[in-house]
Amino acid sequence: MAWQLGYRIVRPLSATGQGDDLTLTVQVSAHGRPVTEPGPRRRRALDPDLSEHEISTPLVRQRLAAYAIVLSDRGLLATEFSHRTAVPGSWGLPGGGIDAGENPSQAVIREAVEETSQDIEIAHLLDIQTDHWIGRSPAGVIEDFHAVRIIYAATCPAPTDPVVNDVGGTTASARWAPLQHWQRMHWAAGTRALLDRHLVRVSMELGYRRRWATG
Repeated sequence: MAWQLGYRIVRPLSATGQGDDLTLTVQVSAHGRPVTEPGPRRRRALDPDLSEHEISTPLVRQRLAAYAIVLSDRGLLATEFSHRTAVPGSWGLPGGGIDAGENPSQAVIREAVEETSQDIEIAHLLDIQTDHWIGRSPAGVIEDFHAVRIIYAATCPAPTDPVVNDVGGTTASARWAPLQHWQRMHWAAGTRALLDRHLVRVSMELGYRRRWATG
């Protein structure tokens, strides 16, 4: 929408509210490029065995969630996806769905406690991710799924050994990953893209750049 109005987004500033009342504040600058009418939105089908009927009649669902790149003296906070997800064994960031009436920053703080038992402090809004596909959910339902993920930078002033409090949920385990070894882990694709884009800069901003060279 910003591009169609003649602007490019420089960086996100804040996110307040939830659901249809979500308000994003972003810094923009004029891009000076020709603007053309957008074409039809492309959707990707994740399951090649879906029939034409299943693809044309999915359950439409949107999920708004909040996550955080959390750093401490012990490294990067990581959560392992459980078998209740589509990517069991892969690693991601602490966070999850935003409850009714809950601000995104409150949601990620709550989720960090539930998934890792860590008390975190939000530094700033970092990024917005969005994805749209048709596929089979872990419950077997064919969904036209629109994912919106609000990403924060955060710190954990008093890190402890992570413990999953929400046993039986989407998080199998949690750990602190040393910054100099984070690339050795098998990250979910969206998480890997976020870390490749932001981790070095965020670690410098939050004062953890030295952890790249020390254990």
